[in-house]
Amino acid sequence: MFTPEGPTLRELAVQALSSIERGYDLLAPKFDLTPYRTPDRVLDAVTRALRPLGPFDAGLDVCCGTGAGMSVLRQVCGERVTGVDFSAGMLAVGRSALADEDGSRAGPAVHWVRADALALPFAPAFDVALSLGAFGHFLPKERPALFAQVHASLRPGGRFVFPVGAPPVVGSPAYWSLLGFDLAMRVRNALWRPTFVMYYRTFPLPDVLDDLAAAGFTVRLLPLSELGSRPDGSPRARLVVATRA
Repeated sequence: MFTPEGPTLRELAVQALSSIERGYDLLAPKFDLTPYRTPDRVLDAVTRALRPLGPFDAGLDVCCGTGAGMSVLRQVCGERVTGVDFSAGMLAVGRSALADEDGSRAGPAVHWVRADALALPFAPAFDVALSLGAFGHFLPKERPALFAQVHASLRPGGRFVFPVGAPPVVGSPAYWSLLGFDLAMRVRNALWRPTFVMYYRTFPLPDVLDDLAAAGFTVRLLPLSELGSRPDGSPRARLVVATRA
């Protein structure tokens, strides 16, 4: 996709007509070559914003995919980091990529767990939980359960963090692109089974903040200034920092 090494149009079509789990199992070997992988500049911005909030002993990457967020947590956690995802294919790619790195590099212990984010198999054992680019796979009605699961996996005082971008200006090319994608996905899910839930416009920040508060978090927003500003001077992206009491 957009590169000779990325997935072909046929491979993307097969993925799009599969379930979420099967689709990501198929896409996993080439996922890091697609625009869907969180860009390094976003990972770097999140890492720099997260460091002053620590130190952290144990970190959890929720819906970790091939492990982009794990690279963030390995820089800010001292003892262990755990990635959880329900795609065995994505976990296998992440595990393999980590094994290919320089084995002499010191860092926290790394664990990979296959599980559904709506039924996390953890006690409250983590100091920080991170999630990148996964929330479009959850319908708004599922969001309270997701946040409750993360809350239950954190120690008191633990942080749940994730970046959010400013919504595109109404009428802009980005606005129409996201609207068109979501409409196409709704048509696909109305006509085809199994469904593939992936929407870009079902995570409005005011509703998300309300759901986090209802789950027992206190929330603040940190600007990710290095990712730029909008014409009105507001940041293009913020880091949501939700703290378990």
